[in-house]
Amino acid sequence: MQILDFQLIDEPSGRHRAAAVFDLQLTPECRLYGLRLLRMADGRLLTFAPQSGYRRVATFAAPLASEITKLATDELRAMTANGINSEAA
Repeated sequence: MQILDFQLIDEPSGRHRAAAVFDLQLTPECRLYGLRLLRMADGRLLTFAPQSGYRRVATFAAPLASEITKLATDELRAMTANGINSEAA
C-alpha cells in the first residue's frame, strides 16, 4: 500500500477540518482516488472515502482504516515537518 499523491488542504468539513486529500494504491490491482484525511472535533485524524451525492463510495474495516490513516498521518507530518505547510498539521 502506498500514497500516490498527497495534497495539504485546510477547509471545513461539517464540524471537522479537512487536512489533506490523497490518492492511494491499495494493492497492485486497486487504486483509490480522492480520499480525505479529516481532523475530527476531538483532534483525531480519520480517513474518509469520497462521496457520490450523499453516499460514500467505499468504507473500510477498522484495521484497514487504521492502516490507511497511519500512512496518511505519517505523510502529513513529514510534509509539515519540512515546512511545506505548517498550518495544516
